[in-house]
Amino acid sequence: MVHHHRYNLLKKGGDEEAGTLLFLYYRRRRPNLLSVLFLSLLSCTFILAPRLFSASSSLSHLCSFGVQNEGFVGNIDVNAPLCSSIPNGRICCDRSHFRSDICFMKGDVRTHSPSSSVFLYSSKSNNGFISYVSSMIDDGEQEEHDELQHERIKPYTRKWEPSIMDTIDELDLISKRANLGVHHPCDLIHNVPAVIFSTGGYTGNLYHEFNDGIMPLYITSQHFNKKVVFFILDYRNWWVIRYGDIISHLSDHPVIDFIGDNRTHCFTEAIIGLRIHDELTVDSSLMRSNESIVDFRNLLDRAYWPRIRGLIQEEEQETVDKKMSTSPTSGSVFDYQARKPKLVILSRNGSRAIMNENSLVKTSEEMGFQVQVLRPERTTELAKIYRSLNSSDVMIGVHGAAMTHFLFMKPGSVLIQVIPLGTEWAAETYYGEPARKLGLKYIGYKIKGRESSLFDEYDKDDPVLRNPSSFTKKGWEYIKKIYLEDQTVRLELRRFGKRLARAYYCITGIHPQSSLE
Repeated sequence: MVHHHRYNLLKKGGDEEAGTLLFLYYRRRRPNLLSVLFLSLLSCTFILAPRLFSASSSLSHLCSFGVQNEGFVGNIDVNAPLCSSIPNGRICCDRSHFRSDICFMKGDVRTHSPSSSVFLYSSKSNNGFISYVSSMIDDGEQEEHDELQHERIKPYTRKWEPSIMDTIDELDLISKRANLGVHHPCDLIHNVPAVIFSTGGYTGNLYHEFNDGIMPLYITSQHFNKKVVFFILDYRNWWVIRYGDIISHLSDHPVIDFIGDNRTHCFTEAIIGLRIHDELTVDSSLMRSNESIVDFRNLLDRAYWPRIRGLIQEEEQETVDKKMSTSPTSGSVFDYQARKPKLVILSRNGSRAIMNENSLVKTSEEMGFQVQVLRPERTTELAKIYRSLNSSDVMIGVHGAAMTHFLFMKPGSVLIQVIPLGTEWAAETYYGEPARKLGLKYIGYKIKGRESSLFDEYDKDDPVLRNPSSFTKKGWEYIKKIYLEDQTVRLELRRFGKRLARAYYCITGIHPQSSLE
């Protein structure tokens, strides 16, 4: 019976714990009446004293709900997120957000990868009275009460998607009595906090890598000023290499594979899980120093420019090695090209590809743009993509994960998103609104039915063409199959040209050389 109620009793705090330990003591030792009366008096004094000597405290207990951080009542910021301030020896989990859970551990924190656990050895509740009673209980009984608190968490930011969360490794966060730490010695002691998160789930998709991982990591850890160690569950070495430039600007320390590293790492503070604000954004009102998505973009700039300078030097050296000479005529052409606004077309193969891409390039050039067709591959170095888009004035792309690259553009640039049938809501939510928050001039181009490959597959009056929103009730997989996987685009360039002309004017303040109606 005691074992059955152990966890619930201990969760209620030190008062109930004292009573439980007294009960065990009575049961095991059967003390005489005088001892019982003496210990009962001590117990009542211990439990009731805070309420007897503070009327305001009593009223506070009667009128308060939710998480209570003892010792911090007078300093609580009502606008601060849950668990923003906790005392030593505690685990506090904020499960209030529909996107992610996040837990905080403060005190003697130690990892234990074989059991996928993080332990907190706490003396918080070991005041003299409880320690005295604990010492009189035999080892078998005390073992039942070693666990002071137990939380579980999957540190990934898609909490609302059970199907993907089922694939994420779970961690046990366990608080135990301080004296038990001798059985779990430290192999490596860190003087900085730890942040533990997962790179599982949708990792492999550029949008999710930034939205579910990199940006939440920035939101959660940037205030540490690089004085933090990152531990990764569902560790992927390629992810660490691919995002190494960014990670090195968030942490001065090597990334650690939580499961693969069997050493016991010890900290005084750990954050398990990541905070996330919205789609591809940083909400300044929720940040300690009012950082915004522009600050995140500035971090990318600092992260990639050292590599970009290296690329430029390599190209300059290649030019010298080949002893390439430039004639005055070609030089003047180069100068003229450099003055033209640069337009980058993000090219897709397969689904949602622009089938008349070559014609789009020609039309854009005739309008006065210097055009670059960018075909990012999974293995393309991000610094190279950043270099192209950071120097661009306009980017054109069809709705999809590759549109995440808008984060690489300078505020004030123009983003034109081609919106296939059935993707209007996602296009605006995932890319349109975040792009505007970054300070980009956003232009959405909703294609007409005849610009979609679906026009040749369905009758012109079919709801697939006429009313794509009516299919939302059929579920995501149905929508994904028709509108994302089976659709390509053939732009009506005369109609699309209006958007090109608008973009040209936004950048130059001049009407383009040729304009399509």
